[in-house]
Amino acid sequence: MAKQQPRYSLFTPPTLETSELVKDTLDHEKTDMLIDKWLEHRGHPHDAYHDWFLCIRERKHAHNHKQTLLWNKGEFVPENIFCRTVDTGRLIPLDRTWKTHVYYHRSMQDRKLPMMPVVFTMLPELMLLRGMHDNGCDDIYIIVTDLKKQEMDDVTEYFKLVCQHTFGRACKPSLERQIQYEHMRITHSLHRHRRLPCFPQIDLTFRALLYEKKPRFLILFSHQTTSYSQILFTHPSYVPDEDIFYDYPTGCPNPCCTDDCEMIRFPRRGLETAAVLDIKRVGKFGKKVKERLMCNWIECDVCFSEEPAPGFPKVHDRDGSTEGSEESINSKRKVGTVPGQLCSKCRLVRYCSIEHQRNDWDEHRRVCVKMT
Repeated sequence: MAKQQPRYSLFTPPTLETSELVKDTLDHEKTDMLIDKWLEHRGHPHDAYHDWFLCIRERKHAHNHKQTLLWNKGEFVPENIFCRTVDTGRLIPLDRTWKTHVYYHRSMQDRKLPMMPVVFTMLPELMLLRGMHDNGCDDIYIIVTDLKKQEMDDVTEYFKLVCQHTFGRACKPSLERQIQYEHMRITHSLHRHRRLPCFPQIDLTFRALLYEKKPRFLILFSHQTTSYSQILFTHPSYVPDEDIFYDYPTGCPNPCCTDDCEMIRFPRRGLETAAVLDIKRVGKFGKKVKERLMCNWIECDVCFSEEPAPGFPKVHDRDGSTEGSEESINSKRKVGTVPGQLCSKCRLVRYCSIEHQRNDWDEHRRVCVKMT
């Protein structure tokens, strides 16, 4: 007897094995190849990204800031650009690659459309978002759609609504009706315009990734030229800091463009413009998101301080506090009273011992400059 497929429900966690979308995975080697190809077109004057990183290089940075982006030495390559992670407080270079898992409709496979261009169009954003996390970003997930701008807006608001009222919470009947209505409205709208994948396929895969993979963010990519791709963050602390990214390039290829257009909606104004999912993590769904300050050597588990990461404003907390996801490895970290020693030259990173400072020097030397 054939195994019965689980019933598709808006209010219970779906599984990835029930997803009808095709998955392609770009491994670390392919990511490195894409980065090399991207750099071939960068690193020269008048390039928007190169000029932006030059501006970052000239800015004065607060040494105690939770998010920092530094390019102090060397040429314009990822191994010379360092980002302070939001989860461990370490300075890590942007050359730490990742696997990208791309989900798309089988019609794209039938037309033999490659997925590498999907990743290439948002490569600098992926490098920065991956660099913000020490843990949890070795895998990045993208769902390819053909949503137009208003449709992407509607889908974004739907997922924010669903996560706020069903993820780790009991949904009230009035909100169940609202969610069902919005789901039906968007489904019929996309079907009328023959969008692929259809909305139930997007919804099932999106929520299954949230439940099973617990990512720091998910990306809804649109290949519509008049639309944009959306980043949905799973906790407020994962959002890039507006003090750093307020003038980040839009990625529009037209140098004469005066419209507020962008290929991927990168939150230049922080939480004000970011799409953040209000997720409550309890029990098997994960642990509270915590901010740690750890020894800068990547192989060390010594933690100098640990505190809960700020979540949503308290107006959202009536149904429970906002939670996020953490890797199980975090439970093995040592949280003690070791004060640690700041790097005497740059005073940007902390070590638990001279030995670990020596071990980290080959990497840290690429960013370490005398504090002014």
